[in-house]
Amino acid sequence: MESGRSPRRATTLTVLGLLALLGIAGLTALGIWQVERRAWKLDLIARVDQRSHAAPEAAPGPAAWLAINRSDDEYRRINVTGRFVPGADTLVQAVSDLGAGFWVLTPLRAEAGYTVLVNRGFVSPDERKAGAFAVLAAPVSVTGLLRITEPKGGFLRSNDPATQRWYSRDVEAIAASQKLGAVAPYFIDANAALDVPGQPHGGLTVIAFPNNHVVYAITWFGLALMLAGGALFVARDEWRIRKKSLPRV
Repeated sequence: MESGRSPRRATTLTVLGLLALLGIAGLTALGIWQVERRAWKLDLIARVDQRSHAAPEAAPGPAAWLAINRSDDEYRRINVTGRFVPGADTLVQAVSDLGAGFWVLTPLRAEAGYTVLVNRGFVSPDERKAGAFAVLAAPVSVTGLLRITEPKGGFLRSNDPATQRWYSRDVEAIAASQKLGAVAPYFIDANAALDVPGQPHGGLTVIAFPNNHVVYAITWFGLALMLAGGALFVARDEWRIRKKSLPRV
């Protein structure tokens, strides 16, 4: 708008220019960060997909426990043979493809001499009331995915061992509650091999990683372009006003 407005002071223009440059730089940096995050996420998805479909390996024993970490180990296919501990089930509230219910976590005494928690699968509230998940007395071979412990609880809900209200699969807390002693620092999501009548429904692990980084990157880059366009508009408007205000010879 070429009204009778007088030119802005040089100090004001300098401050506005610096703020615009800082804003553009910050928004561009956020866009670049989202591009980098997308590359990291795609690599993570590829690695997890490879692990979860690879041939099962022996479950990590005590010598390897200190090195277990989410980045390198979660969703590895592993196998362990042993006996379930009867009467030591822990039910963790869950929502699965079968609806709302509970994961059944049971300690397994491995033939190798250590204890590991196994998520045997899902039971509905009715199946829980019926107690339709007694452990098998014979030795079993469990194949599944290595999962990292989920400490403290779920969103806005803390685990309460005293009342056996569990909202996350907190290995350490469950082991303490069941007086199991030392256990593996991970648990195993069992596949569907144990899913027989009278047992929990296994093989329901959902592997999904949100990947909205392209949308976020476009948003940040778009805001940077809008701010740059606004700054150019103001600069052009200021230049026209100054040019118009120059004395005519």
